[in-house]
Amino acid sequence: MDLQDQLKHLFPDHELSEAEENGENQEKKLCMQKEPLLCKYERRKGNPTTIIEGYTGNSEDFKILAKELKTTLGVGGSFKKDQIILQGDYRNEIMDLLKDRGFKVKRVGG
Repeated sequence: MDLQDQLKHLFPDHELSEAEENGENQEKKLCMQKEPLLCKYERRKGNPTTIIEGYTGNSEDFKILAKELKTTLGVGGSFKKDQIILQGDYRNEIMDLLKDRGFKVKRVGG
């Protein structure tokens, strides 16, 4: 008897949604904002960096967004002082990803 069967015996009235039946994780909805996120390009110690700032929601949500961007792009980076700092110049890719998620994005610095 697996866990699903045990839960069905404990909660017989509960109906599973399609995502729960398939075992898919549901994405957490991030807080959308009226003001656009700023996507900047800088050179730090000679290396290109992309900085995203201007998020007014919960900082935990912004950390989740930072992790998603880093894994999607396959780059290193960090989250410091309400900024996402990514290694490399990925402004176009980041802006496309954020627009697909429903964010407004403004390109700053060239």
